Order: sequence, then C-alpha cells, then structure tokens
Amino acid sequence: MKYQERVTADLKSAMKAKDQIKVLTLRLLIAAFENARIEKGRDLQEEDGVKILSSAGKKRKESIEAYEKAGRKELADKEKQELQIIEEYLPKQMSKEEVLQFIKELKEWKSVKGDFGQAMKLVMGKLRGKADGKLVSEVVQELL
Repeated sequence: MKYQERVTADLKSAMKAKDQIKVLTLRLLIAAFENARIEKGRDLQEEDGVKILSSAGKKRKESIEAYEKAGRKELADKEKQELQIIEEYLPKQMSKEEVLQFIKELKEWKSVKGDFGQAMKLVMGKLRGKADGKLVSEVVQELL
C-alpha cells in the first residue's frame, strides 16, 4: 500500500532527525493502518488509506476545537502540528467553489433534490477523501 509504505519511510527519517512530534504522529498512523488491516483481514487498498488518514485528520480538527474552547492553547498547538503532518499524506482537498461546481455538474443531483440525506450520500460517495465532509454539508444545504 502506497500510504503505509510512505509513512514507514518517513518515520525512519523522522527518527534520524529526532523529530519527536512527527515520530509520534507517524507511529499512530502506522498503528491505525495495521489495526484496519487486521480488522479487514486483507491488505489495505488505496481508498482504505485515504479513509484512515481522513479519519485521523478529522479527529485532530475536533480536538483542536475542543482544546481551544477549553483554553488549552498548548494542546491545541500540538494537535495542529499533528494535523499538518497528517495532511501531507492526504490528497489535496477541494475548495468550497470546487465542491459547488462539482455538485452543479453532477447528473444525479436532480434526483435527490430536496432530500439532504440522499444528497450527502451521493456527493460524499463521489468526493470521499477529496473534500471535507463539513464543507460538503454546508454546500449541499445551500443548494437545497
């Protein structure tokens, strides 16, 4: 798997450079890859890697929000550093304008018009890993 191999290679480099936060973050990603492989009972595919990385990034974003609300700047900063490392491995995320344009060009869009749940299922099925779910949700709500 491409992502797991890249993370493992980068872990070795981070260990040599004594970059503790990167080492910790990459070890957590490797553990997540291994847990997913065991759970699935097979080698991971490319889309599995994107899901794992997206999930790890989402957790960091939620933690950042929680720490900032609680006034824990030092913990929020640590999470931001981890998020930055994780985002290096994710595909480039689409902007709001790109998501809006994609949805408008989607042929199946007319069949789900008015049903938020169906619309989200359709759009996220096509954009998983390419756009943040929160952003897609905002755009879909605007269009409905």
